[in-house]
Amino acid sequence: MLRCADGTLYTGVATDLERRLAEHNGSGNLGARYTRARRPVTLVYSEPADSRAAACRREAAIKKLRRVEKERLVSG
Repeated sequence: MLRCADGTLYTGVATDLERRLAEHNGSGNLGARYTRARRPVTLVYSEPADSRAAACRREAAIKKLRRVEKERLVSG
């Protein structure tokens, strides 16, 4: 999960967190459209997954959470 410069949270799936974070913060068009307008972004939460399918299911579940629940995940 990324925290954007405007304080919002962005949830996505990545196989290489460092590379993906650099893409979101880079000047190219590799970052998500949402994060391009809200740079810089910082990594605030991540979870390992056994497969891409499992990661996508977890991403969908996190996206359904209310903001307060997402903040609880971030704070540990």
